[in-house]
Amino acid sequence: MSERAARLALSCVVEPATVAVTEQVAQWGAEQVWEALRNGSGPEPLTRRAQEFRVEPVVARAEASGMRFVVPGDPEWPLGLADLEGCEPVNDLSGSPLGLWVRGGGDLAMLARRSVAVVGARACSAYGETIAGELAAELSRSGVTTVSGGAYGIDAAAHRGCLASRSATVAILACGLDRSYPPAHRPLFERIAEDGVLVSEFPPGAHPTRVRFLGRNRLIAAMTQVTVIVEAAVRSGARNTVTWANCLNRVVAAVPGSIYSVQSYTPHRLVREAEAVLVTSAAEVLELLAPLGRGVPRAKAERRATDDFSPEQLAVYESVPSRGGLSVEELSLRSGVPLAVCLGILDELSEQGAVEQDESWQWRLPRRRRAQTPLF
Repeated sequence: MSERAARLALSCVVEPATVAVTEQVAQWGAEQVWEALRNGSGPEPLTRRAQEFRVEPVVARAEASGMRFVVPGDPEWPLGLADLEGCEPVNDLSGSPLGLWVRGGGDLAMLARRSVAVVGARACSAYGETIAGELAAELSRSGVTTVSGGAYGIDAAAHRGCLASRSATVAILACGLDRSYPPAHRPLFERIAEDGVLVSEFPPGAHPTRVRFLGRNRLIAAMTQVTVIVEAAVRSGARNTVTWANCLNRVVAAVPGSIYSVQSYTPHRLVREAEAVLVTSAAEVLELLAPLGRGVPRAKAERRATDDFSPEQLAVYESVPSRGGLSVEELSLRSGVPLAVCLGILDELSEQGAVEQDESWQWRLPRRRRAQTPLF
């Protein structure tokens, strides 16, 4: 049996992140460990499972679902996962993956090369959901991949933020990739797989458990260079991801929230105890990704046409309604600018294209400047 085939078989029989097994594989290789299990040199339940294992149904199920199996040394293997070897256990879990089941049109190694984990509460607030989506969207426009866990709340918001920007994202799941957990996210996972990838340590058909979620978190932390936590209560799986990131010497960042929200507890505590850097924008996250000593150019402040208006011009301009129009007399009353001066200002603004007159001689904003309501 080849090393690849042995790793595939072990991934179907042994629970991932089992310290004893991952250490043995690192020392002796997957082939020897697999043969030892098959020959009875191991715990009885594992030995029985190894002896009863048949690879053909697994391969057939994986191929039917469009999966591929990636192992260390493959071009698609993320380099950051090597840091899990020798990492201190968390919740009695540790070790580099035996292999990864991957589904989707993206290249996992390429996507992970410059990536950020965005994690947080399932029961997030509207604020947290908005922040996660905006961070992921803005990071993707800077060529940074967002990695998350595909769960409800912050995870899903981060993935959707990437998709809204037509960028690839990576979802690391705690079950087989032919299953959708949560089931309601099946359409989301299908969209992710179009240009990004779905990733799992678990073979086809595997169901999620609490321990598998905890083991999955170490992959999210190891595969990325920065972990950003958006919202998390006192007890949160996202806190476990942060613990892994700290153990792996990854940068951890936290987004502040309302002091009255229970979901702000963990981010605020991480910042207070110097376990995380406070960030409020994608630009600040990009600073953390930059090589040591190399700064990230600050975005120039956006300049608006109204910045050059005089106080009286601005008063008249802001009195023009966003819908419909008003006469010069009404605009003079609204703005507090004398009628004759108001008329002169409107002529000036009209020459600049800031306002226009309609057929009824009323002043309005130009049609092309009006915000369009999204169709969907």
